Amino acid sequence: MSVVTVERKVLEKNDQVADIIRGQFKRQNIIALNLLSSPGSGKTTLLERTLELLSGHIISAVIEGDVQTDIDAQRIAKHHVPVVQIVTNGGCHLDAMLVRDALAELPLDGVQMLFIENVGNLVCPASYDLGENYKVVIVSTTEGDDKPVKYPKMFRVANVCVLSKIDLLDHVDFDIDRFKAHARMINPDLLFFATSAETGDGFDKWTDWLRQLLKMRSL
Repeated sequence: MSVVTVERKVLEKNDQVADIIRGQFKRQNIIALNLLSSPGSGKTTLLERTLELLSGHIISAVIEGDVQTDIDAQRIAKHHVPVVQIVTNGGCHLDAMLVRDALAELPLDGVQMLFIENVGNLVCPASYDLGENYKVVIVSTTEGDDKPVKYPKMFRVANVCVLSKIDLLDHVDFDIDRFKAHARMINPDLLFFATSAETGDGFDKWTDWLRQLLKMRSL
């Protein structure tokens, strides 16, 4: 009982800070996306390719979350966007307090879209609101099409699912229709994109959707 009480208090505090962050994003007219996946899904590569394609169209910034090292932030910095690295020192997820502190270090004037790359984990991050507008779960074809069944909460809270590494479909046992069926049993409203950073396939639809978000926000 005491464990449940402590967890509830932690989440309540997190949600309070997340609401403050959400208000900040609204005032500054920033669209924030929380990128969630297991390790090795190609999340950072997807983000790099996305930033390349959005360059000159959308002013972006990035918060990188990782258990150790700033390797991912170094990769993102090469794309000439503001980036802050959060090192959790073993923590399995980002929380709103960490994001609040990272935002204080980011030059947000003029930024239109913020990407928050969460720690690689399909369990803990599902419970933590970061003040984002959209949760985007990324799954690679190499992980198996049963991910929604194994991690239902992540797919339940997500708004968008990006399937990565579709160039490997001929080499792995992955059925896209079965994957979508599993996911939509949990979340019928989930929006899907299928991409390959290697070939560029599917990135036009993904980035068109991001641009459309910006148009809708400006109306």
